[in-house]
Amino acid sequence: MRRATMRDVAAAAGVSFKTVSRVVNDEPGVSGPLVDKVQAAVAALGYRHNLAARSLRHSEQRTASMAVLLQDLSNSFSAQLMRAIDDVARERDLVVMATSLDEEEEREHGLVANLIKRRVDGLIMMPASRDHAYLQREVSAGFHVVLIDRPPINVDVDFVVVDNVGGAKQATNHLLQQGHRRIAVITDEVRVATARQRLDGYRTALAEAGVEYDGALVRAARSREAAAEAVQELLASANPPTAVFSARNVITEGTALALRRAGLSDRIAMVGFDDVPWAELLSPGITVIKQDALAVGRLAAELLLSRMEGSTDPPRHQVLPVQLIPRGSGEIQTS
Repeated sequence: MRRATMRDVAAAAGVSFKTVSRVVNDEPGVSGPLVDKVQAAVAALGYRHNLAARSLRHSEQRTASMAVLLQDLSNSFSAQLMRAIDDVARERDLVVMATSLDEEEEREHGLVANLIKRRVDGLIMMPASRDHAYLQREVSAGFHVVLIDRPPINVDVDFVVVDNVGGAKQATNHLLQQGHRRIAVITDEVRVATARQRLDGYRTALAEAGVEYDGALVRAARSREAAAEAVQELLASANPPTAVFSARNVITEGTALALRRAGLSDRIAMVGFDDVPWAELLSPGITVIKQDALAVGRLAAELLLSRMEGSTDPPRHQVLPVQLIPRGSGEIQTS
């Protein structure tokens, strides 16, 4: 069975097509009895109004939709971002389409091209690519883009990030203050902008404290399991670390797991970057550098909506602060 159209509704109600259009679009000029007849026909036929078609006709080719491309929608940080973005979009009666990029540059390029073809009004993206010049043509043509978590490269658009360098320095300095000098860092792959920035913050803190950087204490991991393996290798080395800075939430999970398996949770200090839901449930609790994902998501959505509503301000670059939350693991002192 095909979907009912406005012409079907008009025929069933015995009114003109224009009358049906006015009723379903909430436009004035139709008497109460005619509104009742149209609504009865709509209900009887199961008619569903095409909001996208209405937007294309009446709103300068807008579709009342936006897209969100994040690295991993199952990640707790991404989930909080998505929640905040969705809340803002719902306030404006916008449809949100979201998917994961999984750090795949080709997937990013293909999805962006597809979304533009589908005429979404704007895009919020946590990019996987390291060169965003490919967006310039579309941005110049009026397509609205806001990047989050990672700043744009070779294109000037709105973005919202947190102070990754400052947060990593704060985490490392906190461990240094407990007397630690062999501080391992488990980070994401260095091709990821946030990983490079957090590694820079770690190295800067060591240098300012007069502690020599030791590449043997640095590991990269993309998953909880890989992080756990990396920590296990470090603990089994001839000169193991006395503290660990885990530079991503899934890495923190793997680090906590490895320390628990080794029976060292109360002896090896740890600070994680980004909070995790269970951080307060362990003993000791996990000390973290907290980034406000809800604030990042809400601000990004508001920036995008302001563009969609006609703002021509210069691109806005927002860097939000982070906060150290001490819970016990980061306060373990070196013996």
